[in-house]
Amino acid sequence: MEEAEPTRMPLIGDEAPSFKATTTQGEINFPKDYKGKWVVLFSHPADFTPVCTTEFMTFATMEDEFRELNTELIGLSIDGIHAHIAWLRTIKEKIEYKGMKDVEVNFPVIADIKMEIAKKFGMVQPGASDTQAVRAVFIIDPKNKVRAILYYPLSNGRNMDEVKRLIIAMQKSDAEQIATPANWQPGDDVIIPPPGSCGMAKERVETKEDDKYCLDWFICFKKDKK
Repeated sequence: MEEAEPTRMPLIGDEAPSFKATTTQGEINFPKDYKGKWVVLFSHPADFTPVCTTEFMTFATMEDEFRELNTELIGLSIDGIHAHIAWLRTIKEKIEYKGMKDVEVNFPVIADIKMEIAKKFGMVQPGASDTQAVRAVFIIDPKNKVRAILYYPLSNGRNMDEVKRLIIAMQKSDAEQIATPANWQPGDDVIIPPPGSCGMAKERVETKEDDKYCLDWFICFKKDKK
């Protein structure tokens, strides 16, 4: 009997693997059900674990903020649907953390006991655990392209503000054909793409515009009018 070929995790620029799944919000068909939207697909090691609980409460309280960015959240762990439901009910009824309480998780959480979806996305990494998914985040754009991948170890929670910031930055880059510098925050100056010729480089440095400035020929910024 031949061994099945290992599945390669999708990389930035790849099509996100399609799947159908049972979730806490019913059946979903990805990407069909999310056409035209950005998606944050994230995995967590297990239900009823402390780090995951703080993450889910934080994501849930930010769900409207992500929706304003045309972005939907999808969670996943290698647990059954009944474990998911019991855990989310416990979060709502019993857990208070950093002022968050009565938190209802309304985004779908995938039950992936057979690890089929987790393996498609490279969320199971044997060096960390062969029975739990690591803390993976896949940001997928409306064309179903993987745009960003973040991985965290089992022991450390994610920064949801960074996930949101990154989505805002990518959407801005797509809309305005610009790049964002280190530690960029909405409203900060952005980077103009480097010039394609020596003549353009000279012209850019010598041209004075109120909303643009250069540190050198290859690194020029413009102010965010918004």
